[in-house]
Amino acid sequence: MSPEALAAARDRIRDAQTVVVKVGSSSLTTPAGVLDVERLTSLTQALAARRLAGSKIVLVSSGAIAAGIVPLGYTTRPRDLATQQAAASVGQGLSSPPTRGPSGRTGSPWGRCCSRSTTSSGG
Repeated sequence: MSPEALAAARDRIRDAQTVVVKVGSSSLTTPAGVLDVERLTSLTQALAARRLAGSKIVLVSSGAIAAGIVPLGYTTRPRDLATQQAAASVGQGLSSPPTRGPSGRTGSPWGRCCSRSTTSSGG
């Protein structure tokens, strides 16, 4: 991509009203496979700043399985569907925004970004 095309793309992103952010497992976890709270906090702060600037943020993550591996005691990514689903269930809970907390503050980095749950159950 030429420098001019790159600058034009950055301008379109800067001016976008809706921003879709795709975050994969390697962006949410450490090399050991645990949820990387520092990275999650940094991502959350960047998304919160963009949201406060008036953009609608859509966060898409494929990191739920990876986030659930270590808490379940596994050392490698599961290959069978049932275990992947179990890991995803645990991982989703670890990486999802909280839906309740005193005065909306839970200490979670998500509490500063998301005013309500982004899960399918609403909130």
